[in-house]
Amino acid sequence: MKNVLNTVILSMGLLAQPLAQAHAPSAHKNHHASSTAPAEQKDWGMAGDPKKVQRTIEIRMTDNMRFAPNQIQVKLGETVRLVAVNAGKVLHEIVIGTPQELKAHAEMMKKHPGMEHDEPYMAHVDPGKKGTIVWTFNRAGSFEFACLIPGHFEAGMIGRITVQ
Repeated sequence: MKNVLNTVILSMGLLAQPLAQAHAPSAHKNHHASSTAPAEQKDWGMAGDPKKVQRTIEIRMTDNMRFAPNQIQVKLGETVRLVAVNAGKVLHEIVIGTPQELKAHAEMMKKHPGMEHDEPYMAHVDPGKKGTIVWTFNRAGSFEFACLIPGHFEAGMIGRITVQ
């Protein structure tokens, strides 16, 4: 039985991985910024080139579980720098995606609050700090940004991005 359990644990990579801290910004290095691999196309766009930013939009995050502004409009093909400013006293994050993708990720975060992840469409921001996402919105549609830290998403910490 012990050998079977060890095999399952090893196949899941649980013994080979150090324990992750839940959303510690220092644990989230932007591996994508220095990568030479092409950016991955998502339904809501792809990682943008910082040298091609056409506009910077500041989004404030507060402990009343809101973003300001909570709606932004972007032109199709525009590369935008989103600067997330944490004006609160607790950790917040901003994650871009489809409503379905964000809802699924929020559910996963509730089940696995210690999971470590790093994607170019998210920024984890300590209180009083700023985080940045550079994103090219090359797909038209209505998308969202949200804080997926357990309890924040459920409290309504969601905004809308319209790409036309």
